[in-house]
Amino acid sequence: MKANPHNTGRRQFLTALGATSAAPSTASSQAAAPGKKINVGLIGCGNRGSYLASAAKELGKQGEPVDVVAVCDIYQPRLERLSTKLSARYYKDSRELVGDREVNAVIVATPDRLHAYHALEAVRAGKDVYSEKPATHWQQFALLKELVREVRAAKAVYQMGTQRLSDPIWRQTEAMIRRGDIGKPMHAQMGYFRLGDSGERGMPIDDPNAQPGPDLNWKAFLADAPDRPFDVSRFFQWRMYLDYSGGPCTDNDVHFLALIIKALGAGFPRKAVALGGRYVYSGAREVPDTFDMVFEYPEGLNLTFLGTYGNDSGMETIIRGSEGTWTLPKAEATAEPLARSGKPRREFGRIDVNREHLRDFLHCVQTRQQPQGSIELAYRTQVALIMAMRAFMESKVAYFDPDKEEIRLL
Repeated sequence: MKANPHNTGRRQFLTALGATSAAPSTASSQAAAPGKKINVGLIGCGNRGSYLASAAKELGKQGEPVDVVAVCDIYQPRLERLSTKLSARYYKDSRELVGDREVNAVIVATPDRLHAYHALEAVRAGKDVYSEKPATHWQQFALLKELVREVRAAKAVYQMGTQRLSDPIWRQTEAMIRRGDIGKPMHAQMGYFRLGDSGERGMPIDDPNAQPGPDLNWKAFLADAPDRPFDVSRFFQWRMYLDYSGGPCTDNDVHFLALIIKALGAGFPRKAVALGGRYVYSGAREVPDTFDMVFEYPEGLNLTFLGTYGNDSGMETIIRGSEGTWTLPKAEATAEPLARSGKPRREFGRIDVNREHLRDFLHCVQTRQQPQGSIELAYRTQVALIMAMRAFMESKVAYFDPDKEEIRLL
């Protein structure tokens, strides 16, 4: 059965979200009971959402108690395509999907600007959430804190979709650091390097003649972003624009930054600096193609993250401690330590981290345990990303006050 669509404008969209925030729900109220099938609803039927839905269906075929029963998108052609492929009912309004009593858990795979809004809708409706990274857009610090408060209050399961967290090498790295094998960590380096802007300018434009209307809800896409006239590139290639994306910092770097923050057991940075720009790619692209950031942590630790999309010559991840050094191969490799020598061996294709990260989420929905990408890790990671983006945008040093939960720029 197909639901009736609601064409929600920007102001009504935000008002409707705020109106539901008075009394957070208890997430377990509609969560799947142990041993029962988890019915998933997907918000966002683009490339990533379609992949995650297919991965969930495949896990179901492998014996996991999961099925994708509903999908939602503000662009009708994508919505109908995926609904037909998955034999799932569809909604054009995300509030109707989270209100579906058969849905126990929600996957959010919309543009960055919408992640927290959809996650909040789901949590307030008593659902558990798997949300693509980043937790929020880099301009949404207040919304990030609201999301964290409500997930905590509802005791909802929240999984940040940084799938490499489910690679065993990072649990082994975390255990090694906690054992004290390299002493006190004091310096860490990491990076992400790529050649080409296929992830931004290469995003496909489904229909160059697309226009806002019943089949494309432009106001819902904008959410709390600046109100602009419809632009086909902004809608389909949103990762090119600062209104909807943070470029390398919040698109790819977040994947790896979350890994090392968790492994190090790091809290919130004390301060952050960032440098970068459009050194290779220009045109309509607004986000940087080169971005370097350095964080200082109150634990006595500096973390450096470097990267560019203009050259794919990568670097090793190195954690330097007072009594030793731990080195991992380049980010695209899966590794397994040989011993306490700190020299892991590369092993490619060992596991599918995307499916394992979904599997981890589904397990936690059943057990009510904390997943690998918990809301607390998402919070610490997103604060670092927001600090770096603001430092970059304003050419200042970003400071974080953990007591007041405030970021200031000097």
